[in-house]
Amino acid sequence: MSPVRALLPRLAAIALLAATPVPAPVSAQEMTLAEITEAWLIGPHGDYRSPSFTHWNEEGEVPPACAACHSETGMLDWLGADDTPALSVEHPGTINTVIGCASCHVSEAEALDAVPFPSGVVVSGLGGSATCSMCHAGRASTDGVMEVTGGLDPDTVAPDLGFINVHYGIAAAVMHGSEVRGGFQYAGADYAGRFAHVPSADSCIDCHEPHTTQVAEDGCIACHQGVNDITAIRTRHGDFDGDGNTSGGIRDEIEGLHAILYAAIRTYATEVAGTPVAYALGRFPYFFTDLDGSGAIEEAEAAFPNRYASWTPRLLMAAYNYQVVAQDAGAWVHNPTYALQLLHDSVMDLAEVIDLDTGGLQRP
Repeated sequence: MSPVRALLPRLAAIALLAATPVPAPVSAQEMTLAEITEAWLIGPHGDYRSPSFTHWNEEGEVPPACAACHSETGMLDWLGADDTPALSVEHPGTINTVIGCASCHVSEAEALDAVPFPSGVVVSGLGGSATCSMCHAGRASTDGVMEVTGGLDPDTVAPDLGFINVHYGIAAAVMHGSEVRGGFQYAGADYAGRFAHVPSADSCIDCHEPHTTQVAEDGCIACHQGVNDITAIRTRHGDFDGDGNTSGGIRDEIEGLHAILYAAIRTYATEVAGTPVAYALGRFPYFFTDLDGSGAIEEAEAAFPNRYASWTPRLLMAAYNYQVVAQDAGAWVHNPTYALQLLHDSVMDLAEVIDLDTGGLQRP
């Protein structure tokens, strides 16, 4: 029996506990095991019906490349908790095993302090954020984009190019910014490094309840006085999206600039690459040929054979950064400066070859 399969009885016991009805949770300091279990069940890591854990059901196993974050047996394998080498997965993961108690509470997980990112950079000193970071680091980086675009003419369609997806839930990659190069960083530009918050809110578990992952908003509002909605918070007051309005939170600036980048991507795709493009959040591979020119992808268009295939290096770089920001809904908290810089530089790069008014944009 493989070391991973040998863990199944242990996981079955955990699943049985998870299925037991429990009372509503109380404060984190007073939570019982039953209440912690209920909190975990309502969070994303305990959702047995999530595509994150059911996507491979028909195949009967989770591929090793995906297993570390999409199967408890795979995560224990990556940690080396099953007597296999750490930081790699030697066996396929077991389907329908969510990220449960054993994933984060074995000694190997509690001792984890350093995590490798797709760029090859290893970040240490992570403490309680290490197990979060291992699965929220993304799967691509500046380095990967440069590897496939290096030496190509920036504005010539390259038939061998395909969209590079940074992956999902990439909070750790965004938070560490230029240190790990999770976004596409244009040559010659400076980018913000790790976003350092106040000491009491400087790690994943400082801000997120670890079992539900819900954000502890009370502390945010207590510190950022004058707002009653955390989306209204901003500590940088430039008009980064150039709309003349700085009354909203920094999230508004990021959303505004994100929309400007999308419009620029569509213009460039039509005028330079020669094929209209549109984006569909949640529909792999996200960028499709916009057959009717509507700017949105209808159900009939959101099919893999209709995936966008007229990539130039310049278009791929911009689309990659559009996806980076799209896949971290909390970028405005995790590292707003980095997100704004990625969007701004992508817009400015496209503006070198298309007619685009960028006079009002500011770069943080």
